[in-house]
Amino acid sequence: MAIGQDWEIIDERFRGMVPGNAWLEKLHGGMRWAEGPVYFADGDYLVWSDIPNNRMLQYVPGVGVRLFRHPSGHSNGNTRDRQGRLVTCEHGGRRVSRTEHDGSITTLVDNYQGKRLNSPNDVVVKSDDSVWFTDPPFGILTNYEGHKAPSELPTNVYRVARDGRAGVVTGDVPRPNGLAFSPDESRLYVVASGDSPRTIRVFDVVSNGTALANGRVFVNCGQGIPDGFRCDTDGNLWCGWGGGEGHDGVVVFTPDGKMVFRILLPERCANLCFGGPSRNRLFMAASQSLYSVYVDAQGVTLS
Repeated sequence: MAIGQDWEIIDERFRGMVPGNAWLEKLHGGMRWAEGPVYFADGDYLVWSDIPNNRMLQYVPGVGVRLFRHPSGHSNGNTRDRQGRLVTCEHGGRRVSRTEHDGSITTLVDNYQGKRLNSPNDVVVKSDDSVWFTDPPFGILTNYEGHKAPSELPTNVYRVARDGRAGVVTGDVPRPNGLAFSPDESRLYVVASGDSPRTIRVFDVVSNGTALANGRVFVNCGQGIPDGFRCDTDGNLWCGWGGGEGHDGVVVFTPDGKMVFRILLPERCANLCFGGPSRNRLFMAASQSLYSVYVDAQGVTLS
């Protein structure tokens, strides 16, 4: 289904960000809250979460959409590790899990210092195989996206080392949400959903890539509602965005925090990823729908 050329060029240098004959496509609808898209290049398919429906769906180009997993533990954010395994944030289990190559599921972490995590939200894997994730309370606030329960821990950002040990890399981001590394992994971007107005924070990655320092505001989002995001190979940050008509969709920021391009959608975009053989197809999980568009940019590869 072709929607039309619904994009806004803010900086003329980015006028060609979407090729002239590319179209915004609606690939699927009917979700309650779409989140966490992740692309599998070896199988040429996309997996994403439908949190309230407690399921994960799979899109195969040329074939369509089918059920990937149900129940999913009220899965939210997804990524892949360096061995190609699916890594998932689960509200229901209050854990980060890994799907092994044989289909079995391993718990990577579900507690810190003996206390249960809140509801892991988004996750990335660094080149040293460490797993970094955010842990806001959204999945335990009601029974809609998980199971209502009291918080046992602050809303931290965690790092899980290769040996399985978990540590807090920052506790200074209120209700941390989406996160992404810059292409060279020298920076970590984190959404501060608890700020008013919301902000995107940026940290320097220090101590041989194991810790964060110099946290600061990268973007003051004003009326906008940032969520999940990913970087392209030039270091631009592609952000799922909300805030109502004229704001819903995707916003692109340069590494110095300048807004340069916007994709307008009829729904708030919660998260996105790059896919396709050339990593130039942008997949957008937007409220009740899944959209895609080919762009003149490439997502950072995981391998």
